[in-house]
Amino acid sequence: MGYRYLETDVHATADGVVVVFHDDTTDRLLGRPGRIRDLRWADLATERVGGASVVPRLDEVLDAWPGVRFNIDVKDDPAVDPTVEVVRRTGTAGRVLLASFSAARLARVRASLPAVATSMGTREAARLWLASRVGRRPVLPPSVVAVQVPVRYGRVRVVDGRFVAHAHRLGLQVHVWTIDDPGTMTHLLDLGVDGIMTDRIEVLRDVYAARGVWPTTP
Repeated sequence: MGYRYLETDVHATADGVVVVFHDDTTDRLLGRPGRIRDLRWADLATERVGGASVVPRLDEVLDAWPGVRFNIDVKDDPAVDPTVEVVRRTGTAGRVLLASFSAARLARVRASLPAVATSMGTREAARLWLASRVGRRPVLPPSVVAVQVPVRYGRVRVVDGRFVAHAHRLGLQVHVWTIDDPGTMTHLLDLGVDGIMTDRIEVLRDVYAARGVWPTTP
């Protein structure tokens, strides 16, 4: 479809294989009980998502699309070191961004692989939002290039013009998740956000095309 940036989630198996998988359990997608962190890769290699698709390893995905940049959400503590090792071994630090809600996971990533781009964790993003209300400049870890947030957090409107402008003044991109409505996508792009995470990639493509910023196929 022409996308050059993809977001995905990773977990690590009991024997340290990093797999591209959203859930921390296999119940919903594989129809069998179990936690990814408790299973060996051999247990997953023969499983099929929805009876058809294999469970991909992160190294396979990175190798399959050498021209794609990946936003990788490290979903579980045991996945941190194996994910860093995969990025290091595949030489892909220049085209991945490692993300996590967890401050502890992000600290481990940044200490182990200083060259890789990271996004803000939940507490860092909250401090940035508060700073945007008063025009204060927070101290940022050197590897942080983006803040990734929902439009709202409870009753608080997170993404507005002031927040986006403040992040941009600090040299940060603003990525918003998870947006599937075309009207909301359009509004966020009007505010100046730099990225939108969606489960409806064809809808986002059409919104970009309507704005004249989607590459045309020769």
